[in-house]
Amino acid sequence: MCSRMIEIQTQMSERAVELLNLPEGQPCYLLDVGCGSGLSGDYLSEEGHYWVGVDISSAMLDVALDREVEGDLLLGDMGHGMPFRPGTFDGCISISALQWLCNADKRSHSPPKRLHSFFSTLYSSLSRGARAVFQLYPENSEQLELITTQAMRAGFSGGMVVDYPNSSKAKKFFLCLFAGVAGVLPKGLGSETSDRTVPNQVQYSGQRCRFKNMKGKSLKKGRDWILEKKERRRRQGREVRADTKYTGRQRRPHF
Repeated sequence: MCSRMIEIQTQMSERAVELLNLPEGQPCYLLDVGCGSGLSGDYLSEEGHYWVGVDISSAMLDVALDREVEGDLLLGDMGHGMPFRPGTFDGCISISALQWLCNADKRSHSPPKRLHSFFSTLYSSLSRGARAVFQLYPENSEQLELITTQAMRAGFSGGMVVDYPNSSKAKKFFLCLFAGVAGVLPKGLGSETSDRTVPNQVQYSGQRCRFKNMKGKSLKKGRDWILEKKERRRRQGREVRADTKYTGRQRRPHF
Protein backbone atom coordinates (compact mmCIF):
# COMPACT_ATOMS: atom_id res chain seq x y z
CA MET A 1 0.00 0.00 0.00
CA CYS A 2 1.40 3.42 -0.96
CA SER A 3 2.51 5.81 1.76
CA ARG A 4 -0.13 8.38 0.72
CA MET A 5 -2.99 5.92 1.31
CA ILE A 6 -1.50 4.91 4.65
CA GLU A 7 -1.29 8.59 5.61
CA ILE A 8 -4.95 9.23 4.66
CA GLN A 9 -6.11 6.11 6.55
CA THR A 10 -4.18 7.19 9.64
CA GLN A 11 -5.62 10.73 9.48
CA MET A 12 -9.18 9.41 9.23
CA SER A 13 -8.55 7.00 12.12
CA GLU A 14 -7.19 9.87 14.18
CA ARG A 15 -10.30 11.96 13.45
CA ALA A 16 -12.62 9.03 14.24
CA VAL A 17 -10.93 8.49 17.62
CA GLU A 18 -11.17 12.23 18.32
CA LEU A 19 -14.94 12.05 17.66
CA LEU A 20 -15.21 9.09 20.08
CA ASN A 21 -14.36 11.58 22.84
CA LEU A 22 -12.67 8.92 25.01
CA PRO A 23 -11.49 9.76 28.54
CA GLU A 24 -7.95 11.19 28.47
CA GLY A 25 -5.05 9.01 29.57
CA GLN A 26 -7.25 5.94 30.00
CA PRO A 27 -6.76 2.80 27.88
CA CYS A 28 -10.06 1.68 26.30
CA TYR A 29 -11.27 -1.52 24.65
CA LEU A 30 -12.36 -0.64 21.11
CA LEU A 31 -13.91 -2.37 18.10
CA ASP A 32 -12.60 -1.69 14.58
CA VAL A 33 -15.21 -2.74 12.00
CA GLY A 34 -13.79 -3.40 8.52
CA CYS A 35 -10.28 -3.35 9.97
CA GLY A 36 -8.58 -4.57 6.78
CA SER A 37 -4.82 -4.88 7.20
CA GLY A 38 -4.93 -3.20 10.61
CA LEU A 39 -3.80 0.35 9.76
CA SER A 40 -6.46 1.92 11.98
CA GLY A 41 -5.55 -0.59 14.67
CA ASP A 42 -1.94 0.59 14.55
CA TYR A 43 -3.13 4.09 15.48
CA LEU A 44 -5.30 2.70 18.29
CA SER A 45 -2.30 0.80 19.67
CA GLU A 46 -0.13 3.93 19.46
CA GLU A 47 -2.73 5.75 21.54
CA GLY A 48 -2.54 3.04 24.20
CA HIS A 49 -5.88 1.34 23.47
CA TYR A 50 -6.73 -2.37 23.14
CA TRP A 51 -8.80 -3.41 20.14
CA VAL A 52 -10.55 -6.14 18.20
CA GLY A 53 -10.72 -5.97 14.40
CA VAL A 54 -13.49 -7.51 12.28
CA ASP A 55 -13.24 -7.92 8.50
CA ILE A 56 -14.96 -9.98 5.79
CA SER A 57 -11.72 -10.49 3.82
CA SER A 58 -9.46 -13.33 4.96
CA ALA A 59 -6.74 -12.00 2.61
CA MET A 60 -6.71 -8.61 4.38
CA LEU A 61 -6.63 -10.29 7.79
CA ASP A 62 -3.66 -12.39 6.60
CA VAL A 63 -1.85 -9.14 5.78
CA ALA A 64 -2.70 -7.87 9.28
CA LEU A 65 -1.28 -11.08 10.77
CA ASP A 66 1.90 -10.72 8.69
CA ARG A 67 2.24 -7.17 9.97
CA GLU A 68 1.94 -8.51 13.54
CA VAL A 69 -0.69 -6.01 14.64
CA GLU A 70 -1.40 -5.90 18.36
CA GLY A 71 -5.18 -6.31 18.22
CA ASP A 72 -7.25 -9.48 18.06
CA LEU A 73 -8.67 -10.31 14.62
CA LEU A 74 -12.00 -11.87 13.67
CA LEU A 75 -13.23 -13.00 10.23
CA GLY A 76 -16.88 -12.02 9.80
CA ASP A 77 -19.55 -10.28 7.70
CA MET A 78 -20.79 -7.15 9.48
CA GLY A 79 -24.18 -7.67 7.80
CA HIS A 80 -24.63 -10.83 9.91
CA GLY A 81 -24.23 -8.83 13.12
CA MET A 82 -21.54 -8.50 15.76
CA PRO A 83 -21.03 -11.68 17.87
CA PHE A 84 -19.96 -10.03 21.13
CA ARG A 85 -21.34 -10.01 24.65
CA PRO A 86 -23.40 -7.01 25.78
CA GLY A 87 -21.35 -4.04 26.97
CA THR A 88 -18.02 -5.43 25.73
CA PHE A 89 -16.58 -2.30 24.08
CA ASP A 90 -15.92 1.29 25.16
CA GLY A 91 -16.27 2.51 21.58
CA CYS A 92 -16.22 1.55 17.91
CA ILE A 93 -14.58 3.01 14.82
CA SER A 94 -14.92 2.05 11.15
CA ILE A 95 -13.06 3.54 8.20
CA SER A 96 -14.50 3.28 4.67
CA ALA A 97 -16.56 0.13 5.29
CA LEU A 98 -20.16 0.94 6.28
CA GLN A 99 -21.35 1.95 2.78
CA TRP A 100 -20.80 -1.63 1.53
CA LEU A 101 -23.81 -2.76 3.56
CA CYS A 102 -25.99 -0.71 1.20
CA ASN A 103 -25.12 -3.06 -1.68
CA ALA A 104 -27.01 -6.29 -2.34
CA ASP A 105 -24.12 -8.55 -3.45
CA LYS A 106 -26.31 -11.66 -3.31
CA ARG A 107 -30.00 -12.22 -4.14
CA SER A 108 -30.64 -12.98 -0.47
CA HIS A 109 -29.12 -9.68 0.67
CA SER A 110 -31.52 -6.98 1.90
CA PRO A 111 -29.57 -3.77 2.72
CA PRO A 112 -32.13 -2.51 5.31
CA LYS A 113 -32.13 -5.89 7.11
CA ARG A 114 -28.34 -6.21 7.02
CA LEU A 115 -27.89 -2.66 8.34
CA HIS A 116 -30.42 -3.27 11.11
CA SER A 117 -28.77 -6.55 12.08
CA PHE A 118 -25.40 -4.81 12.26
CA PHE A 119 -26.54 -1.74 14.19
CA SER A 120 -28.73 -3.63 16.69
CA THR A 121 -25.96 -6.09 17.64
CA LEU A 122 -23.37 -3.30 17.72
CA TYR A 123 -25.61 -1.29 20.06
CA SER A 124 -25.76 -4.26 22.41
CA SER A 125 -21.99 -4.81 22.36
CA LEU A 126 -21.22 -1.22 23.38
CA SER A 127 -21.21 0.00 26.97
CA ARG A 128 -23.88 2.60 27.74
CA GLY A 129 -22.67 6.09 26.93
CA ALA A 130 -20.14 4.79 24.38
CA ARG A 131 -19.86 6.17 20.86
CA ALA A 132 -19.46 4.58 17.44
CA VAL A 133 -17.88 6.63 14.64
CA PHE A 134 -18.02 5.56 10.98
CA GLN A 135 -16.10 7.31 8.22
CA LEU A 136 -17.92 6.49 5.00
CA TYR A 137 -18.22 7.37 1.33
CA PRO A 138 -21.97 7.58 0.62
CA GLU A 139 -23.08 7.40 -3.01
CA ASN A 140 -26.06 9.72 -2.49
CA SER A 141 -28.40 11.22 0.10
CA GLU A 142 -30.73 8.20 -0.10
CA GLN A 143 -27.89 5.97 1.10
CA LEU A 144 -27.25 8.29 4.05
CA GLU A 145 -30.97 8.28 4.85
CA LEU A 146 -31.07 4.47 4.78
CA ILE A 147 -28.01 4.14 7.04
CA THR A 148 -29.08 6.72 9.62
CA THR A 149 -32.67 5.40 9.71
CA GLN A 150 -31.50 1.87 10.54
CA ALA A 151 -29.06 3.19 13.16
CA MET A 152 -31.85 5.13 14.92
CA ARG A 153 -34.18 2.10 14.73
CA ALA A 154 -31.53 0.08 16.58
CA GLY A 155 -31.56 2.59 19.46
CA PHE A 156 -28.71 4.93 18.59
CA SER A 157 -28.94 8.71 18.63
CA GLY A 158 -26.54 11.07 16.88
CA GLY A 159 -26.07 12.03 13.26
CA MET A 160 -23.69 12.96 10.47
CA VAL A 161 -20.61 15.13 10.99
CA VAL A 162 -19.28 16.60 7.74
CA ASP A 163 -15.68 17.84 7.70
CA TYR A 164 -14.76 20.54 5.16
CA PRO A 165 -18.21 20.65 3.49
CA ASN A 166 -17.03 23.23 0.91
CA SER A 167 -14.16 21.13 -0.40
CA SER A 168 -14.69 18.44 -3.04
CA LYS A 169 -11.40 16.70 -2.15
CA ALA A 170 -11.12 17.18 1.62
CA LYS A 171 -14.84 16.62 2.38
CA LYS A 172 -15.33 13.67 4.74
CA PHE A 173 -18.48 12.12 6.22
CA PHE A 174 -18.49 10.71 9.75
CA LEU A 175 -21.58 9.06 11.21
CA CYS A 176 -21.29 9.74 14.95
CA LEU A 177 -23.60 7.56 17.09
CA PHE A 178 -24.33 7.55 20.81
CA ALA A 179 -25.33 4.33 22.62
CA GLY A 180 -27.79 4.76 25.47
CA VAL A 181 -26.91 8.34 26.42
CA ALA A 182 -27.61 11.18 23.98
CA GLY A 183 -24.65 13.49 23.44
CA VAL A 184 -23.98 16.75 21.64
CA LEU A 185 -23.07 16.16 18.01
CA PRO A 186 -19.53 17.51 17.35
CA LYS A 187 -19.00 20.24 14.77
CA GLY A 188 -17.41 19.32 11.46
CA LEU A 189 -13.94 20.69 10.72
CA GLY A 190 -14.00 23.71 8.43
CA SER A 191 -17.74 24.13 8.98
CA GLU A 192 -17.38 27.59 10.52
CA THR A 193 -16.59 28.93 7.04
CA SER A 194 -19.21 26.84 5.30
CA ASP A 195 -21.73 28.52 3.05
CA ARG A 196 -25.41 28.07 3.85
CA THR A 197 -26.00 26.75 0.34
CA VAL A 198 -23.76 23.73 0.93
CA PRO A 199 -25.90 20.66 1.68
CA ASN A 200 -25.40 19.60 5.28
CA GLN A 201 -26.05 15.92 5.86
CA VAL A 202 -26.13 16.35 9.65
CA GLN A 203 -29.87 17.05 9.31
CA TYR A 204 -30.80 13.39 8.85
CA SER A 205 -30.71 12.41 12.52
CA GLY A 206 -32.97 15.30 13.45
CA GLN A 207 -35.72 14.53 10.96
CA ARG A 208 -37.13 11.72 13.10
CA CYS A 209 -37.73 14.07 16.04
CA ARG A 210 -39.00 17.01 14.03
CA PHE A 211 -42.69 16.36 14.68
CA LYS A 212 -42.20 15.62 18.40
CA ASN A 213 -40.63 19.03 18.99
CA MET A 214 -43.51 21.02 17.45
CA LYS A 215 -45.79 21.19 20.48
CA GLY A 216 -49.38 22.09 19.76
CA LYS A 217 -48.99 21.51 16.02
CA SER A 218 -50.18 18.08 14.93
CA LEU A 219 -48.81 17.59 11.42
CA LYS A 220 -49.16 13.81 11.55
CA LYS A 221 -51.66 12.25 9.16
CA GLY A 222 -51.67 15.30 6.91
CA ARG A 223 -51.09 14.72 3.20
CA ASP A 224 -47.51 16.08 3.21
CA TRP A 225 -46.61 13.97 6.25
CA ILE A 226 -48.05 10.81 4.66
CA LEU A 227 -46.28 11.42 1.33
CA GLU A 228 -42.97 12.03 3.10
CA LYS A 229 -43.36 8.87 5.17
CA LYS A 230 -44.18 6.78 2.08
CA GLU A 231 -41.18 8.18 0.22
CA ARG A 232 -38.94 7.41 3.19
CA ARG A 233 -40.19 3.80 3.26
CA ARG A 234 -39.55 3.45 -0.47
CA ARG A 235 -35.93 4.54 0.08
CA GLN A 236 -35.66 1.85 2.76
CA GLY A 237 -36.65 -0.77 0.16
CA ARG A 238 -40.14 -1.46 1.55
CA GLU A 239 -43.27 -2.10 -0.48
CA VAL A 240 -45.50 0.98 -0.51
CA ARG A 241 -48.84 1.60 -2.26
CA ALA A 242 -48.77 4.02 -5.18
CA ASP A 243 -49.74 7.65 -4.52
CA THR A 244 -53.17 8.72 -5.77
CA LYS A 245 -55.37 11.81 -5.54
CA TYR A 246 -57.01 10.16 -2.50
CA THR A 247 -53.72 9.84 -0.56
CA GLY A 248 -54.02 11.74 2.71
CA ARG A 249 -57.57 12.87 1.98
CA GLN A 250 -59.70 13.17 5.09
CA ARG A 251 -62.76 10.94 5.08
CA ARG A 252 -66.22 12.24 5.80
CA PRO A 253 -67.65 11.27 9.17
CA HIS A 254 -70.14 8.36 9.16
CA PHE A 255 -73.29 8.53 11.29
